[in-house]
Amino acid sequence: MKFKFENLIIWQRAMDLGEGLNAITGQFPKKEMYNLSSQIMRAVDSVALNISEGSIGQTNPEFKRFMGYSIRSLAEVVTCLHKASRRKYITAKEFEKYYNDSFELMNMMVAFKNKIK
Repeated sequence: MKFKFENLIIWQRAMDLGEGLNAITGQFPKKEMYNLSSQIMRAVDSVALNISEGSIGQTNPEFKRFMGYSIRSLAEVVTCLHKASRRKYITAKEFEKYYNDSFELMNMMVAFKNKIK
């Protein structure tokens, strides 16, 4: 891998989460195409995008700021998962999987952000 962010486990996990959620949003009703489907995809994509953007040529305070954006985007993803579950667009098993993946990634990202000096 040529870019340093590609070696970050948090970036790799964020990429995996994004692809998984992309697959399940295809199950959402057509009426959600420009609403919840779009929102969850923008939010989950933002997690990995901000990690990579913050890691390139930025100072440590700037990287911390971008990590904060990633963390906020992941919180948005979790809220979208709750919305999808309440609206019965995803199964309880899907919710649990992506919720747990998000929770684990959130903990990793917060720990990573706190280690940036």
